[in-house]
Amino acid sequence: MAVDFPNEIKNLRTTMASVREVLDLEKLKKQIVDLEEQSAAPDLWDDPDAAQKITSALSRANAEKDRVENMDAAIDDLEVLVEMGTEENDADTLAEAERELKKLQKAVGELEVRTLLNGEFDEREAVVTIRAGAGGVDAADFAEMLMRMYLRWAERHGYPTKVMDTSYAEEAGLKSVTFEVNVPYAFGNLSVEAGTHRLVRISPFDNQGRRQTSFAAVEVVPLIETTDTIEIPENELKIDVFRSSGPGGQSVNTTDSAVRMTHIPTGTVVSMQNEKSQIQNRAAALRVMQSRLLLLKKQEEDAQKKELAGDIKASWGDQMRSYVLHPYQMVKDLRTEYEVGNTSGVFDGDIDGFMEAGIRWKRAAARGAE
Repeated sequence: MAVDFPNEIKNLRTTMASVREVLDLEKLKKQIVDLEEQSAAPDLWDDPDAAQKITSALSRANAEKDRVENMDAAIDDLEVLVEMGTEENDADTLAEAERELKKLQKAVGELEVRTLLNGEFDEREAVVTIRAGAGGVDAADFAEMLMRMYLRWAERHGYPTKVMDTSYAEEAGLKSVTFEVNVPYAFGNLSVEAGTHRLVRISPFDNQGRRQTSFAAVEVVPLIETTDTIEIPENELKIDVFRSSGPGGQSVNTTDSAVRMTHIPTGTVVSMQNEKSQIQNRAAALRVMQSRLLLLKKQEEDAQKKELAGDIKASWGDQMRSYVLHPYQMVKDLRTEYEVGNTSGVFDGDIDGFMEAGIRWKRAAARGAE
């Protein structure tokens, strides 16, 4: 069936018009001029933290502007290519145009999804915590599989990550893990991953080779920033110190450097053991605690608890995504109905399709509630 190039190009231009409207290119260009003036100040690096924020914001703004302008130019080039192929009745040129069209449809779709990330915290970096749920050793192993999946996703995109705390299970896998994804819009993208994940497979830990269902919970919160005002009185915090441990409970530290911090009024608990000293672990734990309390505060203010984080139980009846490895292979999101059969690819970090579908679903649900 021949491709309807005029209609497809028209659709691309319509989407890009919507993208430009949301991004407000003129406002973005003014922002770039302002940031360039700030970055040219002779005393810029007197405050390294502030300087880093200014230069990073300038880099992001320029990248956003270039991405839109380059996409518009690419659509123009595609139109010229189609005209050449049509006028000369050149099948090779039209085949090349079809390949370019597919690339552009994917790229414009990704850019459109970015415009949907306009929530209060969507631009933030993210703190992700994965906890093993029901299912014993299989659940602990599943938690470790999910950690690798998200870290591989970040690696595929060149996003820096930092593992903050790891609690190993006795036999295999993880009881829990907490890590940061340090890139703008990490929270916007990863927030749709929050919830209960379910794994169905032949258990490698069952000597009778029976099928096992196990669960893991994924929590995503936006990373605290210095401009956020979350003060926690000392008397609201209980702090315990202990020795860091490795796989199977093996001690890997001879000093009490690990920190467990409990916020007494809410019962929120944060553990941190991957830094070298107790002081560093305490600072990292406080940062994550502030991030969680910030989100909790906003959830209470806006009555959006389910939308932002939800009540994640990691057991039957709560799952938002199923990973089935037996008797067939499929990963399916139960909210969006998005599914793929390449389970190994998913566990290797190929999850952009799930995130895009989740972001569109979340946005549609928010519009429906307005």
